Amino acid sequence: MRSVFKVVLGLIIGLIISGMHIAAIAFFSHISLSRLKGTSFTITVAMFLLYLLTALREELAFRGYPLRSLAFSIGNWKAQTIIAVFFALEHLAGGYTWGQAIFGAGIGAILFGIAALRSGGIALPLGMHTAWNFSQWYMGFKLEKGMYNAVVPEAFQSSNQMVIQVSYVVIMLGAIAAFYFYKSPQHKV
Repeated sequence: MRSVFKVVLGLIIGLIISGMHIAAIAFFSHISLSRLKGTSFTITVAMFLLYLLTALREELAFRGYPLRSLAFSIGNWKAQTIIAVFFALEHLAGGYTWGQAIFGAGIGAILFGIAALRSGGIALPLGMHTAWNFSQWYMGFKLEKGMYNAVVPEAFQSSNQMVIQVSYVVIMLGAIAAFYFYKSPQHKV
């Protein structure tokens, strides 16, 4: 039951972090969200389950045994760095650019890793990871669009990309700092 609570807490934290990112993009860029027709409740639930299963695979593969055993052997931050590099490389192999892999997936790996180390398992980062990916899809920030489509005028493509990336890095670093400075009597990072 504790794990279910941690997944739900992770979903809430992930939605807050993603919501902050989407709000920053909406405020600082030239983007508009247009509602798409055809995204049904069934598709939405199916996509949530897909993102849940994808996040579960990644959390098991990166923040489960590999992170724990490395952290035990070489320390938390060295382990975090190694896992983040492999997480970024996996996303690079999946079609991300170098910038997206390093400053996107790599920084996300650090956030999910510190959440795993602080919480003592993968339930919390599983919720966070799922909420992040699902809400980004839902709002139209993934290749396959959800309920909305993020539309950027041609003249603002490069400046919008900069806003998206910088706001992501700032928000994720803020979340990493929050986890780092959170004092838990059981888990030290």
